Amino acid sequence: MIDLQTRAINTIRFLSTDAVQQANSGHPGLPMGAAPMAFTLWTRHLRHNPRNPHWMGRDRFILSSGHGSMLLYSLLHLTGYDLSLDEIKNFRQWNSLTPGHPEYGLTPGVEATTGPLGQGFGAGVGMGIAQAHLAATFSPELFNSYIYAIVTDGDLMEGVASEAASLAGHLQLGRLIYLYDDNHISIDGPTDLAFTENRTARFEAYGWHVQKVADGTDVEAIDAAIQAAKEDPRPSLIAVRTIIGYGAPKKQGTAKVHGEALGDEELNAAKDNLGWPKEPRFYIPDDVASFFCKAVERGQRLEAEWNRKLEENKQANPEKASELERRLKGELPMGWQKQLPTFPADAKGMATRAASGKVINALAATLPELLGGSADLAPSNNTKIDGSPDFQKDSPQGRNFHFGVREHGMGAALNGMALHGGLIPYGGTFLIFSDYMRPAIRVAALSHIPSIFVFTHDSVGLGEDGPTHQPIEHLASLRAMPNMVLIRPADANETAQAWKVAITRRNGPTALALTRQSVPTFDPQTSEGVEKGAYVLASFGKKIPEVILMASGSEVSLVYEAAKKLAEEGRSVRVVSFPSWQLFEKQSDAYRESVLPKKVKARVSVEAGAGLGWERYVGSDGRSISIERFGASAPYKDIFNNLGFTVENVVKQAKSILPKKVAAKKVSKIGKAVKVKNLRRQARQK
Repeated sequence: MIDLQTRAINTIRFLSTDAVQQANSGHPGLPMGAAPMAFTLWTRHLRHNPRNPHWMGRDRFILSSGHGSMLLYSLLHLTGYDLSLDEIKNFRQWNSLTPGHPEYGLTPGVEATTGPLGQGFGAGVGMGIAQAHLAATFSPELFNSYIYAIVTDGDLMEGVASEAASLAGHLQLGRLIYLYDDNHISIDGPTDLAFTENRTARFEAYGWHVQKVADGTDVEAIDAAIQAAKEDPRPSLIAVRTIIGYGAPKKQGTAKVHGEALGDEELNAAKDNLGWPKEPRFYIPDDVASFFCKAVERGQRLEAEWNRKLEENKQANPEKASELERRLKGELPMGWQKQLPTFPADAKGMATRAASGKVINALAATLPELLGGSADLAPSNNTKIDGSPDFQKDSPQGRNFHFGVREHGMGAALNGMALHGGLIPYGGTFLIFSDYMRPAIRVAALSHIPSIFVFTHDSVGLGEDGPTHQPIEHLASLRAMPNMVLIRPADANETAQAWKVAITRRNGPTALALTRQSVPTFDPQTSEGVEKGAYVLASFGKKIPEVILMASGSEVSLVYEAAKKLAEEGRSVRVVSFPSWQLFEKQSDAYRESVLPKKVKARVSVEAGAGLGWERYVGSDGRSISIERFGASAPYKDIFNNLGFTVENVVKQAKSILPKKVAAKKVSKIGKAVKVKNLRRQARQK
């Protein structure tokens, strides 16, 4: 009879492959090959509580190779998470808790959304950063968890993994242990078609502790490697030589088993090969079920021990314990909003990136969980917290991060830091370089992760660096992303309110688009409408205006000046500051009507970027002053003038959609003629 351990591993294999076969969709190869290493990790090392997936003291496990999701779902079901066998059978179906790739927030026990290769790798690095910072800030006894992951050739090929691995090695994140499923197969075929570098030497160069396990079915060797990794102060990579699709007689070790169901014949042959019954499908032996369910009792015991340590820390240091308790609950300090600065009206003003830096430092004292940095652009992004040390391997209590020129790795790490809990992370770069990190931004939006992205140099207003550095389509692109809130503040006070939104928004990422150039500061009382996405900044003339001028960011001051010109000519004008489309769309119909009355057809939008999308607000009768080309290398004022971002052009475009004013004498004559005509009509009717 096959021993219990082997039957347990085969249960993982065939629970996974049965689900893939029933769905006739999925990736059976990885679960079949990686089952022994996953079994070893989950039964001998992983500290978790299936009854409380959010216990802060747990270890984290990330299946970075999200295409092998059935491996994770099988483990979650077997160890007692709230994931029923019916959900396993419903793999990849509508409204199931077992989607094709793991999604954070949907399936209990899934620590990170994975699938875009390398994202899980990078998120794990962020979790390692969070663990190190919280251990240094509060207690290494409480925050001593490990971050484990299974990664694949695909993860290691993606650039984001290289960025994140380099950062992790520099920071010596010793609680990071990654198992590399080294099966030598990718979708196209053998990995040596495109991937022949010495991967272990590469990670040694990054500063990682590297080991090799020659046989991916050798549980004892895998166990020993994990134990050795725990004892080394460096992040660890364990290259485990596996066979993809292990046990499938015709398909194992080939690309055929990577991304499609085995088929009934090959699946039954694999079961015969490994001594597994063909029927029933989704078979779980009773003794195997009992063995895996021990994770529940063990997890509850581990959490109880952790809670006792938490109570001991509370007795020893009540003030620090109170702060930790607040963070564990995800609450913000009482009165934190009072620290938001206000800026007096000033025609000269300041750049919104500079205002953002002032806001960060004003909030930092009240929000100790606020921490971040930039991709080697701290002086330009204004992301530094004054008076705090840098986060480095010897100063993990620091709150300033040097992510290096690694935008993509930074984005993934920010997501991991936010997912870990206890922190509010932000990261900065130029808006143009949001392209480098878009996959991480998208994962944040999909996963409802509250990462904060600080994007400066938000338009052609950055000037002489030219079109390679001037974002054109980026605002429209970020606005198109579901669950992303993009805020482009008009001045310093709107910037402070934008940070308020970002701090309080806990169900998705927020991106701030900030200027390099100075912009006038308006009266601080006007900026309170930022959280509603758009508001009436100023009105000239009648309550219901003849024309509405709307803009975001640096162009708000431009339309304000244009409105004054039109008002001098007797026109009734409304100025709308429009920092966030997403926030505006969440407002009631009544509020949106109060800002943009439907009866006012004459509307002009002004934004130094692509005009795509503004048609929903200006309508078919309106005008958009936008940029439908790449920028130019010149002083920013020259660029704005040459591209039509002038008061004169805004006035011209507004007048082009307004009916011409009729002189008073002519109006009188026309009115008299109409009156006579009406009297004659009445006489004829009598």
